[in-house]
Amino acid sequence: MSAATSEHPTLRWGIVGTGGIAAAFCRDLTLLPDHAVVAVGSRSQGSADRFADEHAVPTRHSSYAALAADPRVDAVYVATPHPAHHDAALLAIEAGKAVLVEKPFTMNAAQARSLVSAARDRGTFLLEAMWTRFLPHVTAIRELLSSGALGDVVLVTAEHGQWFADDPDFRLFAPELGGGALLDLGIYPVSFAHLVLGTPARVTAVSDPAFTGVDAQTSMLLQYDSGAHAVLTTSLRGQSECHAAIVGREGRIEIDGVFYRPTSFRLVRRDGREDGEVETFRFDEPGHGLRYQAAEVARCVRAGLTESPVLPLDETIAVMETLDEVRRQIGLRYAGVED
Repeated sequence: MSAATSEHPTLRWGIVGTGGIAAAFCRDLTLLPDHAVVAVGSRSQGSADRFADEHAVPTRHSSYAALAADPRVDAVYVATPHPAHHDAALLAIEAGKAVLVEKPFTMNAAQARSLVSAARDRGTFLLEAMWTRFLPHVTAIRELLSSGALGDVVLVTAEHGQWFADDPDFRLFAPELGGGALLDLGIYPVSFAHLVLGTPARVTAVSDPAFTGVDAQTSMLLQYDSGAHAVLTTSLRGQSECHAAIVGREGRIEIDGVFYRPTSFRLVRRDGREDGEVETFRFDEPGHGLRYQAAEVARCVRAGLTESPVLPLDETIAVMETLDEVRRQIGLRYAGVED
């Protein structure tokens, strides 16, 4: 467990859900001296107990409601399967907790607007856990874009493909768990395009289904009134390079390796030659990278903010609206989710 610093009291976290991302979040919080996981909530006592034993969490609850009501919890991290995000987050909002909700924020934009409205009415902090937005290399990319280093951006490319065995019980193939490439993997390139270019004027999408009916592979073209394009692809069928790049009239940024994790990148400036001036930005960071979003929650809460300027709630809604339009075009629907 982390100890508080003399400057800040410990931010006490409650974890809703006991899957792999919740475990990674707990491990990363040990790298922050003024954060601690004090409680975990699950749909069963056994699952809560196993998670708590593995991660040395002192309090375990057999329901999400009990976790939300725990007075020892300051902030709640919602790491349930996608369809449970809205209701679990709403419980925490109504309890007055600061809330960090795993991506995809909700199943659709209507649910996202519902959560944002509830948080604003209650005056509580709310943030989508799109952890990539808070990583050091993305912070540096933001600064370069703001400085005009690339000039006008004309093209963004990003792709996220992973290979998964055809297993109808695995969550990414299960419609009832919000499965499919788009919401789980595709949200990374879509959110990246929104970061760089904002909300698109036009969306064109094509897709091929998996054997369970969810999308196995989806490609998207986002067009902007400036003339810029974002070309994005996501897949459950094969492990791709997970590359991303930003191309401007005065240069380009090439992100190394898996673009949405802690990594390095290159700035290639246009200088009239084929091989422009190259500057490399490297970041040697311990952990998975999830701690940066937790640090942002703490920073905002201590500053009295109810949303993060790095990822405003209206932008989270806009990303969900883009995903809704993609789903509409490819015919991807989920039972009980009205679009």
